[in-house]
Amino acid sequence: MATNRSRRLRKKMRVDEFQELGFDMTWSFDASVSEADIDATVDKFIEEVIETRKLGFHGGGHIEWEGIIATQTIGKCTEEDIAAVKAFWAKQNVSQLEVSELYDIWWG
Repeated sequence: MATNRSRRLRKKMRVDEFQELGFDMTWSFDASVSEADIDATVDKFIEEVIETRKLGFHGGGHIEWEGIIATQTIGKCTEEDIAAVKAFWAKQNVSQLEVSELYDIWWG
């Protein structure tokens, strides 16, 4: 493995200072939650956690959801981001919440 790469190549390969860390998550809404409440809760999650922390969420679902969370620009999610996500969903009417450890989203 080459150790003396140009800045352009490091950026293209998403390594070193251009490495991006993210994490996966899954959750399920309880059967008692209405469609309107699901929409409102996901919107609230995007507004209060994702946008506030300048993160991006790529995923989807209906009752069962899954996705990946990364930063909006080249960067690294942190343990604090994971804690914020867990704290938000701990207050919601969901089950089976799983949040992965941080990993390299390009080479993970």
